[in-house]
Amino acid sequence: MTTTSPPAPPPPPAPAPAPTPEAEPAYQGGAESLGHRLLRNEVLLVLGVSFASSGLFALIRYVGVLTAEKSVRSQVASLNSSAAPGRPWLDLALQLASIASALVPVFLVCHLLGRHGGGAAAIGLDRRRPWADGLRGAALAAVVGGAGLAFYLAAWHSGANLTVSPSSLPDVWWRVPVLIASAAENGLAEEVVVAGYLLVRLRELGWRSNSALLASALLRGSYHLYQGLGGFAGNVAMGLLFGRIFQRTGRVLPLVIAHTLIDSVAFVGYVILAGKVSWIPVPR
Repeated sequence: MTTTSPPAPPPPPAPAPAPTPEAEPAYQGGAESLGHRLLRNEVLLVLGVSFASSGLFALIRYVGVLTAEKSVRSQVASLNSSAAPGRPWLDLALQLASIASALVPVFLVCHLLGRHGGGAAAIGLDRRRPWADGLRGAALAAVVGGAGLAFYLAAWHSGANLTVSPSSLPDVWWRVPVLIASAAENGLAEEVVVAGYLLVRLRELGWRSNSALLASALLRGSYHLYQGLGGFAGNVAMGLLFGRIFQRTGRVLPLVIAHTLIDSVAFVGYVILAGKVSWIPVPR
């Protein structure tokens, strides 16, 4: 007797292919993706919490200088002064807190550029060219620092500038490190916000290169007005030079390095030389 084997069960159905994720659309930065009005408001708000407000306070302080009974150059503009005289540890804590809070606009604009504009790399704040950026920054610092000192002395002797006191910090162990940290904060904040971010955003808003450059330079001059007309004019000139370099190279890091070196030499050099060489103005 022959037996037949039962028919084989049908093969299980093939699993449905997993849906392939759609490729994300290419990033579109600038005014097209963010919207002209929102981009403009972003710029105004960033400047409002950083250097535009500093410019307003500098203008008010300069009006106070002009209306004082003393001559302009006999008044003092202190850049790094004690926040808690006679209490060095509290003073140090306040100095570091001030430096850290002043760097918040830098992180803010990098965040905003990361969402709408490519991040810090969009303004050349990266480590792709460390040696080239360092050499360019050092060369720029040597040229601008020397010219800036000569311009300040000429403005002070003409009576157009206050006596700038780069440091009145107490003679304690942390004075020089804090001065260098303050110089680095100045370099980062000013160049990232006023040169890099602002020029990129104004270009995206359709500004002409020269108009954007002039606006950036005037802003830089405005928040130095508390030093007098010399401080205003000298920083406008620096803003024109630094801004044009950024427009041509797209890299802000050499400007940060140059600014940091200029301020570091000015701050620490003043501590070393003030009162010892006759040509450096000191408060009286």
